[in-house]
Amino acid sequence: MLRTIAAVLVAAAGTLAISGRLTAAGDALPRETLLREFSGAYPAEALPTGRVVQVDLEAAPAMVDIGTGRPLAVWAYNGSVPVPTTIHWHGMRVPNPMDGVPGVTQAPVEPGKTFVYEFTPKDAGTFWFHPHLRSSEQVERGLYGVVVVEDRNPSPYSRDLVWVLDDWLLTGDGRIQEPFNTRHDLAHDGRWGNLVTVSGRALPTEQVRPGERIRVRLVNAANGRVFAPDLSRFEGHAIAFDGMIASAPLPLVGLELAPGNRVDLDLIVPASAAGRDIVVVDRFTRSSIPLVTLAVGTDAVVTPDFASLARGMVPEWTGADALAPDLEIALAARAGGPYGIEWTLNDRVMRHEDAGAHDHGDDYHLERARFAKVRFVNASSRLHPMHVHGLFFKVLARDGRPLDERHWRDTVLVRPRETVDIGLVPLDIGRWMLHCHILEHAESGMMTLIDVGS
Repeated sequence: MLRTIAAVLVAAAGTLAISGRLTAAGDALPRETLLREFSGAYPAEALPTGRVVQVDLEAAPAMVDIGTGRPLAVWAYNGSVPVPTTIHWHGMRVPNPMDGVPGVTQAPVEPGKTFVYEFTPKDAGTFWFHPHLRSSEQVERGLYGVVVVEDRNPSPYSRDLVWVLDDWLLTGDGRIQEPFNTRHDLAHDGRWGNLVTVSGRALPTEQVRPGERIRVRLVNAANGRVFAPDLSRFEGHAIAFDGMIASAPLPLVGLELAPGNRVDLDLIVPASAAGRDIVVVDRFTRSSIPLVTLAVGTDAVVTPDFASLARGMVPEWTGADALAPDLEIALAARAGGPYGIEWTLNDRVMRHEDAGAHDHGDDYHLERARFAKVRFVNASSRLHPMHVHGLFFKVLARDGRPLDERHWRDTVLVRPRETVDIGLVPLDIGRWMLHCHILEHAESGMMTLIDVGS
C-alpha cells in the first residue's frame, strides 16, 4: 500500500522588493523597467498563519459511480496502486524538494512506502494535484485531487463550488480503455474520452436559487481535452486564472481551459431563470457537450453585494515585445521511442525513468529575480498546453501580435504552427519541470528542466 501524507500550512502574502541594475548587454534598462513593474505582483515568501492542515492520501483501486448506471474501476486517493508514484502540486509554488518530479526533486514512492510533503502555500487560489510518474495512465485512471488555498478574508458568496472537468475513454462494457499512450493518441492531441464528467459525475445537477452569487472553481483534469464552457446565460465574470487573481474582471465569453488550467468564476443566477434549468455546455469542438445542469428554483434570494475580487496586480510589460527571447523552444515530433512517436522540445526528449541521469548541463538556465522572455514555437499541427512548474507567467504575444492578458498563468495553450511569447520572473531557486500537459505527449518525451539559480 502506498501511503502519502500531505501537510499544508495556509499562508499569508509576503512581497518582493526589487532593486539594483541588470547587466545584460543592450537591454538592461528595458528589463529594469519590466522588473520594477513586477515588484509586489505576488508573494516572494510564504507567511504562515499558524494553521496546519494535515491530509493523509493513500492511492488505491476503487469502484465509483460516475452516473452511467454501472460502477467504474478507477484509481483514487485513499488506498494503494501497484505502481510507484509521486504527487505534483500543480500551480502551487512549493519548495523544490516538494514538487513531486521523480528523479529530479525526489525518488518515486514505491508501493507500501511513505513520503511526507510539507510546505506553506504562498498563494491563495484554486490548485490541483496529480502524479508525475506514468501520469498519462495514473491521471486517466482518476488519480488526482483539488486543493483550495483559502483567502485570508473570504468574500461572502452564496456558495463556493468546485467543478472538475474530465473525460473518460470507456469500452463498450464500461471499463477504462487500455492500452495507454497509443500511437493514435500520440499522433493527435493526446487521449480524448467518449464520456465527459464534472466532479466525477456525468451531467450532474446543482440546485440553485435566483439571485445567488456563486464562486465556481473550474479545473481541467483531462489528459488532452480542451474545454470551452458556454456561460452566456449568467451574469458575472471570471476573477482568477490558474489560481491567481486577475487585475480586472475577465469576460465569460471565449474562456478556454486547456489540460491543467483553472478558472475561477463569479456568477449570478439570473432572476429570469427562475423555475428553469440552465445547462452549461462545452463548445470547444463541433459537437456541443452538456457539462452540468443548474436547476433554478423559484425562491429568489438577495444577491450578495461586494466588490469583485479581480483587482490583483499584473504588470503591463508593454515594452517586452522589443526584447529578444532569452529562451526559444521548438515544439515538434519525430519517429522513434518506445511508443513509435517522440514529442520533442528543441529536438530533445526527456523521460522520468532517465531523469536521475539527466546532466545539469542539459538544463535551461534562468536567473532568479530577473525578467525573462521565453518563446514557444510550435512546428507541429497539434495542440500543446505548455506548463511550467514553480512560477507564474504572463502571455506577451501570439504570432508576434502583442497581448495584454490581465492575468497570470502556469499553463498556456499553443495552437498548431503558432508562436507564443511569455514573460516571467523566477523567484524560487531549483530545477523546475517544463512540459506539455497533454500527458501522452509528455510521456513520450516532451519535457525538459529549467534551472533557476541565484
